[in-house]
Amino acid sequence: MKFRPLHDRVVIRRAEGDTKSKGGIIIPDNAKEKPQEGEVIAVGPGARDEKGALVPLDVKAGDLVLFGKWSGTEIRIDGEDLLIMKEADIMGVIERAVEAKKAA
Repeated sequence: MKFRPLHDRVVIRRAEGDTKSKGGIIIPDNAKEKPQEGEVIAVGPGARDEKGALVPLDVKAGDLVLFGKWSGTEIRIDGEDLLIMKEADIMGVIERAVEAKKAA
C-alpha cells in the first residue's frame, strides 16, 4: 500500500465479521453487522499542539484497536476496503495477550 495518512489520522483494516450465528445459521454479507475492531495499517506523524510541537500518536501499525460503530470514512485502496479516521475516534488498543487467553 502506498498511502501515508496526514496529521493524526489512522488507516484501519476492519476485522472479519462472523459468517455464522451462534445457532449455526449462515449470515449473508449484506446482513452482517460490521465489526467495531480492526488492525492499524498506517499512522500519520501526529498532530501539532498550540506551540507547534509535534505530538506523536499512541497507536502504531499492527495494533488491534476498538473504534466507534460509525467512526471513520470508508475508502478503497488497491482493491481493499479500509477505514481512515482520527486517532481520537479510537477507543482503545486490544492487547494481544488478552486475546490469546480468550482463544484458549
